[in-house]
Amino acid sequence: MYKYFLLSFLFSHILLLQADALISAIPLKVKVNEKKAALGKKLFFDTRLSIDDSVSCATCHNLNDGGDDNLRVSFGYHGRTGTRNSPTVYNAVFNFRQFWDGRAATLQDQAAGPVENPVEMTNSFKKLIPKLNKTAYKQQFDAIYKDGITKANITNAIAEYEKTLITPNAPFDRYLRGDKKALSNAAKDGYTLFKTKGCILCHQGVNIGGNMYNKFGIYSDANSTDLGRYDVTHRERDKYFFKVPSLRNVARTAPYFHDGSQPSLRKAVLIMSEYQLGRKMTKDEVNKILAFLKSLNGELPKDIEP
Repeated sequence: MYKYFLLSFLFSHILLLQADALISAIPLKVKVNEKKAALGKKLFFDTRLSIDDSVSCATCHNLNDGGDDNLRVSFGYHGRTGTRNSPTVYNAVFNFRQFWDGRAATLQDQAAGPVENPVEMTNSFKKLIPKLNKTAYKQQFDAIYKDGITKANITNAIAEYEKTLITPNAPFDRYLRGDKKALSNAAKDGYTLFKTKGCILCHQGVNIGGNMYNKFGIYSDANSTDLGRYDVTHRERDKYFFKVPSLRNVARTAPYFHDGSQPSLRKAVLIMSEYQLGRKMTKDEVNKILAFLKSLNGELPKDIEP
């Protein structure tokens, strides 16, 4: 027992010393093609991408809040629903893969998914391209892309716009850049706990998540019916593995987890502590971690209206 305690103590303090190198601030700006991004913005808000002109990208990704829709699962064509919670589009450019199961390698790959998804837009690019060619989009695409409106160019433009959807200058980012007064004492204590308890082992990088897969339910069975990454790879070892979500703006993106099953951030922290870390936290520890998580709310882009 003493040996376990000693190893745990040493590991926690080594992690505390090294952890700051695992997290970095969101850059104030990312490089984008402005003309393509402006075109992508129009497409992002355009319901004509769906088969019946009822659903746009913005339907499930509300840019005025957390970049998601705050629903357990989203509604698409004729009110159809999926089985997974809509992830935030904010800071998605910093994720190493897209979707909960990582089936899309890039933002451009991801942008193609909803159009042809039978639950979401229920369309096809074979139908969408002639439809858009009858609109002002034809001249706009011809001015930017040599081959006009194609699947690759539609998704490229949307992805270019999504690159602009970053939320820099959160209190925590200012703290990382040297402003030690940017965080409250509770948030600073919460950050220390975030590191020493082991949360940072999975939630790290510029997005404080979004850069690896992990199993949902390491120390306790999470009773998930969703097989996660296994549905993509069909490898037994990938069952119940999901992309670790970003914690950026997490206080704005309830409900939580891949199935949207938990509406409370406090309860989500408690579940993660038990299921993923194999330990329980006191009320005071949870309060401090919540203070830290709230410090991850960044500045929303200024020009987010359609």
